[in-house]
Parts: sequence; structure tokens; C-alpha cells
Amino acid sequence: MHMILIDSLSYRYPNSSESALQNVSLEISAGEFMILAGPSGSGKSTLLRSINGLVPHFTGGEISGKVRVNDLEVIEVGPHVLSRVVGFVNQNPESQALLDHVEPEVAFALENAAIPAQEMRIRVEEVLELMDLTHLRDRPISSLSGGERQRVAIASVLALRPQVLLLDEPTSQLDPQSAEKVLLSLVRLNEDLGLTVVVVEHRLERVLRYGDRLVYLENGRIMVDDLVRDALLEVPQLPPLVQLARELDWRPLPLTVKEGRRFAAQTYSEQVNGCTSSDVQLKTDHEPPRLRAFDVHFAYNNSSVLRGVNLDVKGGEIVALMGRNGSGKSTFLKCIMGLLQQASGTIEIAGFSTQGSSVVEIARDTAYLPQNPDDLLFAESVSQELQITLDNHQMSDNGSIERLLQDINLESQRDSYPRDLSTGQRQRVALGSVTITRPKLLLLDEPTRGLDSGTKERLITILQRWAKNDMGILIVTHDVELVAKIAKRVLILSQGEIIASGSPNIVLSSSPLFAPQITRLFPDKDWLTPDDAIKCISRQQQPSTNKSGRQPPMG
Repeated sequence: MHMILIDSLSYRYPNSSESALQNVSLEISAGEFMILAGPSGSGKSTLLRSINGLVPHFTGGEISGKVRVNDLEVIEVGPHVLSRVVGFVNQNPESQALLDHVEPEVAFALENAAIPAQEMRIRVEEVLELMDLTHLRDRPISSLSGGERQRVAIASVLALRPQVLLLDEPTSQLDPQSAEKVLLSLVRLNEDLGLTVVVVEHRLERVLRYGDRLVYLENGRIMVDDLVRDALLEVPQLPPLVQLARELDWRPLPLTVKEGRRFAAQTYSEQVNGCTSSDVQLKTDHEPPRLRAFDVHFAYNNSSVLRGVNLDVKGGEIVALMGRNGSGKSTFLKCIMGLLQQASGTIEIAGFSTQGSSVVEIARDTAYLPQNPDDLLFAESVSQELQITLDNHQMSDNGSIERLLQDINLESQRDSYPRDLSTGQRQRVALGSVTITRPKLLLLDEPTRGLDSGTKERLITILQRWAKNDMGILIVTHDVELVAKIAKRVLILSQGEIIASGSPNIVLSSSPLFAPQITRLFPDKDWLTPDDAIKCISRQQQPSTNKSGRQPPMG
């Protein structure tokens, strides 16, 4: 039985010369768990919105073809009817919340659906427990971290018990453990209740093991549609484990570290000294550091969030700050920028204390990219966003706008309205708007949210180049694979305190929660990325039976 049937669907947004979807045909069976992947701006979010009726009923534009969900004609009935059948969690949980506190927000849709009070209480309790939100039920939503807001958005949708659940990057702001809990909850609903799940996700390493099928989009067209393991032989967007497996010709492709270890043990079992992950010597001639924080404390409503944080970032250094959702990472960045005032402690930028300085004064040398890029977007075009920043700093263009648009791969969107772009594209516009002045210190809060693997690689190249030009960069992120590739020092924040600090090799390998896939695959080696592993594995050490397919049985 087909729960979702899409036939020859094409769609173009208003005032757009290019189609967002082109002749898409797709059948999704009831109870299927499907993964939707592809580059930023390839049409993934548009496809989800065509299933729940937001496209075209909310967006307008030109549409052709047919979309049916549980025998309902989407184009005819619209979102008000489909909302009882299809649950939708969008990319920006900040924009999905309607009420001020967690429990009322979860119950809101049930109240509008006239669910009886007793049943409503049961459903609310169920989803609060399912999403690990019981301890936050009385909290103001404004006080939650990005990851906690994401879980609230999912809970509010699950409370209606839809037959179809559409999720647009549901783990983009979650730490690894929280992401796994959310995905396991979805798997349980999928397996036990037959919930049909369609997930858009860039961090495929998190979700591949749970999917039945993978559909890959490019330029609004379906390029690959197959079982997950078979589809990964064709798609260019790969998690580290699969990237390494394809390079070494492991067959069948492993989807989990557990499966990969069987190949790893056969491929490389010798202990080799002196073959470690690449590292770059940090500059040591910068006094004072770009950023110095000493004994920083902060509290929300007498609830302590930061407890004596000490941290420094030198010029030319890329530092990663990691930790569970709600550990205080974003709060710390806001204290640096003067958006929040620390209760005690000292924050210095380029040797000068920020005490008593306004946000405008701090922003002269410091750029800050928050989790939600929409907070920084208000101009009529992408190029205007960058020009406004230059104007505010009384700086001339001198070709810097064109160069930066090329760096962030947005030349073709220079005249586009920023809020009409995909989340990944908006993220890049916001990054450009805060870095066009080439600040001395750059603060990034989840900079890879919404970015596909290709765009992430370009971001890494840009940040490394800026660091070589003496910029200090502090990245708050849950993206362990990004940290493995780019960071020269890693700090872990837990309950407002720095509990670990050191090189990525030491800190990431000592934490199962934050260890990259390659580190978990080769736990006794000093490797972080596929390139590290490939560099150290000679072709002669690969199994001779690779191409014949006679490999260890899969678990």
C-alpha cells in the first residue's frame, strides 16, 4: 500500500526563473523509513512541503503533477485537512513554536484538534517522556538551547499521532547522544506503530542505519532512488565510514562502525608507529590572544549556566567548543559578544576587557554567527546583506563582495531575496555578512547547520585560509566530523564547566560520545578522518578478495 504517491511533480516558486522540482515521481509505502539527501538548495525541503500541502497552498507559485497522501489529493484538500494525517517538523524549530512554555506548546495542537482532556494529558506525558523533555516541561521556550527547541518541535508534532512524519534535518542542532535518542524514538514509532517517516538529513552518518531507502536529489530531480546500501554506491554525499569503505572497496558497504570494524581488522591489523593524523603547529608569537576568558560565570534566573569558564583563542588558531545540549555553549558566545552580561569574571578581546563595552564596540573586531541565520538577514538581496555590513563599518567594497560570494558559492544567488533561500544557503549568507570585514576574532554557533558535505568542505577551506591570515576562530558545534577536520584544539563544556581541553586526537578519542567515526573504527590508531586512515593504509594491506565480494558476514 502506497502512503505517498507523487507523479510527475514540477514546481516553481513565485518570481523564480528556475524550477525547484522537476518531474519528480516517487512512491513511499506505508510504514517505510525513507532518507532524503542532496546538496543545499536541491529541492529537499520543497519536496517535503509538497507532501503536507504548504507547497503550493502557502507558498504560491506554479505547480503541475499529482501528490496523494493516504488517498487525499494534496493540491485539492490543502494543509488544514492534511495536518491530521501528516506531521511536519521544519528546519527552524524557532519559527515553529507558538506559545511561551514547553508543556502548553506540546498540548497546543491537541487543543485545536478538540482531543478530550484525559487523552490529551496522556499524549502529552508520552511525548515529553519520548523526547526526554519531562524535566523541561515548565521552562520558557526562550530559555531553551537550540537542540532542546528542536526536541520540543518534534514532540508537538508527535502528540497528534500522525500517520506520516516529515522531518527536515531533525538532528541539526542536537549533540550526538540526543540525536541518537531522537532517531531511536522515531525508529520505535516506525516499527511498532507503522509510522511512515521521511527524513531530510545532511549528517548521514547519524541516520543511515535506520533507513529502508535513500533518495538523492540534485537540481530538483531524483538522481538516485534505491535501498540505502545500494544507493551509497552512487551518491557523492557520504559519511566518513562509507567514504573510506568506498575508497578501500569494502563490499557490501558497512553502514555502522560495528559493521566496519570487521573490514578494518582484516584491512589493517599491524601496529605502525609514526603514522598519525595530520596536524599544524600553532603560532605562539601572539600576545595577547585574540580572546581570553577567565573565571566567567553566568546564571539565568538564579540558575547557574556558566561556572568559572576559562578559555583562550590565539590568532591563527581554530578552537572547537563542544558539549551536550544546554551545557552553556551558546550562552558563552553571547557573553563574549556582550549580548549577555556575565555575573563575574573577565573577557578580553585583543588584550582589552569588554567590561562596559557595547555590542557595537565589540563587533568592530569580533564577528558572531548565531545558530539561527535569519536573525541576521533583513536586506532585499544577498549582495545587499554584505554591502550593509561594509557600510556600517564605513568600509569600501574593492571587490570584496564578489570574492566572498565566490568563496561561499553564492554568486548565482547574489540578487536573490535571502529569506527565500534554503537553510544552508541562508547560513552562508549570514556567514558572509559577518565576515565581509575580515574580523580579528570569529565566533561561530553551529556553522554547518543545513550545509551539505560539499559546502561544508568549502567552509573548511575558507576558515583555514582565514586562520592562516591570523584570524582567531572559536566554533561551537555538535558536528564531530567537522571538528576532526578543522580544529587544532578542542574543549568540552559540561554543566557550565570546561571538563576537557587539548588536541583533537586526545580529547575526541577519549570521549565515546564525541569520537568521529574513523576514531571509533580504529580505536588504537591516531586517526580522525578518512584521509588520515587512507594515508596510513597501503593497498597491499587490503584483502585480496575485495572485488569478488567474499567478505566477512555483515552483522
